[in-house]
Amino acid sequence: MYPSSCDTFVALPPATQGQRIVFGKNSDRPCDEVQEVVYFPARDYNAGEKVECTYIEIEQAAHTNAVVLSRPAWLWGAEMGANEHQVCIGNEAVWGRESAEDEEALLGMDFVRLGLERAETAQKAVDVIAELLEKYGQGGNCMEDQSGFTYHNSFLISDRTEAWVMETSGKYWAAEKVGDGYRNISNQYSITTKIDKEHPGMREYARSHGWWDGKAPFSFAETYSFMTTARIEASGSRYCEGRNLLERSKGHITAETMMEILRDKESGINMEGMFMTTGSMVSVVPIDSTLPGVHYFTGTPDPERSVFKPFVFVKDIKQLKQTSSPCYGPDDPVKKIPRFQSKPDRKHPLFIKHEVVAAIINSTKDKGKKIMQNMRELEKKKMAEMEKLLSSGIADPTSVVHLFSNSSQEELSVYSNI
Repeated sequence: MYPSSCDTFVALPPATQGQRIVFGKNSDRPCDEVQEVVYFPARDYNAGEKVECTYIEIEQAAHTNAVVLSRPAWLWGAEMGANEHQVCIGNEAVWGRESAEDEEALLGMDFVRLGLERAETAQKAVDVIAELLEKYGQGGNCMEDQSGFTYHNSFLISDRTEAWVMETSGKYWAAEKVGDGYRNISNQYSITTKIDKEHPGMREYARSHGWWDGKAPFSFAETYSFMTTARIEASGSRYCEGRNLLERSKGHITAETMMEILRDKESGINMEGMFMTTGSMVSVVPIDSTLPGVHYFTGTPDPERSVFKPFVFVKDIKQLKQTSSPCYGPDDPVKKIPRFQSKPDRKHPLFIKHEVVAAIINSTKDKGKKIMQNMRELEKKKMAEMEKLLSSGIADPTSVVHLFSNSSQEELSVYSNI
């Protein structure tokens, strides 16, 4: 399986409009996969407790942060998400000289959730992922079937003040700090000679395999990537197109800018086909810590035909029912050995209705145009409401407790009026 999925972006002042950080990601996955948007509150745990990730059980932290996640409905981790401290993380599949492991360990998506649950800053998330990578490793099938689709992972992590790119190859990794401007990642290694944190044995491992002579300036991407570039040609094109789109809006990048980038089909960033964009996320995080971050999620495929709905962290948020998939517990085919002997229906209420609407948009020009117009109007209305929060703060937290759920219900109402 060749690289064919995902792009993640971050823009920081002075590239953004106002003193804000803007984060965005398209999660490109198998076209029949359902992506859900779910919320988990902060929790405290007793010493010795365990947490069951997608494939393996690991030690639980004493405390986990509140998180909102966009994730393939069959697994424990997440493709992207944010936590109550306004840390945002997205991951990418990467391939290189080192073979990706079939043996079940932590998935890259598990690392995304674990980083969000256990870190209050972007830099701490790098440390959390590094520690867990060293202890448990990465590996296992990344699709809900018996394909044996495996990969290494890269991560783009941001908070209120900075961003970090972290790229891995087996247990080895390098990380680059981004203090201003913009940065994007795709399905290829991109950290060159600017390495701000790294696995202590990463260079010696490369030297011992003859990938680096120990004398030339060390570039993580050049050292750990494939010798030939054919396998990552598609991701290289998207990576360059993503940079170009960010550059074009440099100095005034907003949430709207990021949404338009994620909706861009000509660049391949908004993917169609067997692998397609199954979920999208855009976050706006003010540098001012007294102001809330706003995290927008689609919870449905193809951002061009979806509504970005806002989520804000406050107390007493309940699970997001319209975007939560059915739970099969211990009877889930993912949990039974051998795994993936069947594939249950994981469609959540918003996905089911959106699927019908997408078919109408495809088949009926006038009706489809009207639906799209109503969807955009709803999105603009929500963004205008959020601009007030981003500028002035939250006067009444109870007014946004059901923000995402209410927005999802409004989207369903748009569909019901067809």
